[in-house]
Amino acid sequence: MTDIVLLDGGMGQELIRRSPDDVTWLWGAVVMRDYPHLVQGLHEDFLRAGAKVLTLNTYSLTRPRLALKDADDMFDPMQRAAGELAVAAVDALGADAAIAGGLPPLVGSYSPDSVLPVTEAAQHFAEIVAYQTDYVDLFICETMSSIQEAQGALMGAATAGKPIWLAYTTDDEDGTRLRSGETLAEGVAAIKDAPGLAAILVNCTRPESVAASMPILATGGLPFGAYANGFTKIVASYKPGSTVSELETRTDLTPDAYADSAMAWVEAGATIIGGCCEVGPAHIATLAQRLQSAGHRLVKP
Repeated sequence: MTDIVLLDGGMGQELIRRSPDDVTWLWGAVVMRDYPHLVQGLHEDFLRAGAKVLTLNTYSLTRPRLALKDADDMFDPMQRAAGELAVAAVDALGADAAIAGGLPPLVGSYSPDSVLPVTEAAQHFAEIVAYQTDYVDLFICETMSSIQEAQGALMGAATAGKPIWLAYTTDDEDGTRLRSGETLAEGVAAIKDAPGLAAILVNCTRPESVAASMPILATGGLPFGAYANGFTKIVASYKPGSTVSELETRTDLTPDAYADSAMAWVEAGATIIGGCCEVGPAHIATLAQRLQSAGHRLVKP
């Protein structure tokens, strides 16, 4: 029996399905402003499915990203709203679950060319951390496309003095390489001794590519794992300012199919698993059932 930390799944795509509005570049922020009950409700659905970690719905809430749409005034109130909604979900169910602060790419996902210099990025991440820290137990720096992006996020996250997990995003077809072209092995070596770092993961790539990442993550000497997405691939036209409407959702990634992949990651030593974009509560519920049926215990980090 292994203790497994089961994460939640992707918020954005599921909230798009639950909302009457069309998706926008700032979707994660807009939905909290206009439909906060949908955000709390989805958090609660992931907890009912078995998740032991909720991540704040702050993926689009960075000042550089908001500035692209002249929406900087959303930063303060929506950072606070994200924390309040996650806490409310845990309290509503009396759940034994942790809350993770979300530190996403500052400008755009899968875009190493848009990454800011480390010191400048660290200042932005430190500001986000200051808003989130009262609501969270740990921080996840996620969808990091390059070593430079990871270093900036880690430097900023360390200012809170709480555990940090970092998740790289790898090439859709090659789980041994970051989207920058750097190797995952280089990425692990560059950060494994960073202050506060408590786990290394990969996220937001195809489940099929994750298996190759597992032995590389293990070289970091820290707990490791993965949470994959349900897109067919990340297309080259997806740039900062794009919406997810440019990305195609897979039709073959059923809850059982996703669980098949994730159980293989556990067999390879992963102890932190969950889902990213297009992985919903049904996927997490099936994964929870499969883990428990295999004799594993779902635990809060």
